[in-house]
Amino acid sequence: MKIKFTTHNEEAQIDVCGTHLIGGVICSYDKLVEVFGEPLEGDYKTDAEWYLKFSDGEIATIYNWKNGKNYCGDDGIDVEEITTWHIGGIKQVVDTKINLLVGNIPLGDKKWIQAQVAEG
Repeated sequence: MKIKFTTHNEEAQIDVCGTHLIGGVICSYDKLVEVFGEPLEGDYKTDAEWYLKFSDGEIATIYNWKNGKNYCGDDGIDVEEITTWHIGGIKQVVDTKINLLVGNIPLGDKKWIQAQVAEG
């Protein structure tokens, strides 16, 4: 199954108005950059954000929340070291799509296992 999407890097105006926290993803900052491209700069409560629009019209956001340097100052985590990310959206399905895109396999009850992809 291919999951097609665009990000803020390809589509300047992705309207994320009305999205809210619906899930999360555990992965490295580098993995998010590899899959979704460079993030938008965060604001006071976030350090990095990605906006996504899937081919079915669903919208999602990925962001850290109140654990980075922007919110916590020197006590905050460097964005490159953050591994726990929030997923925002309108429909729960975007949580599954994002986790699948970064290589997480659903186990049920909002639990995931990291997939090992063979090179070759």
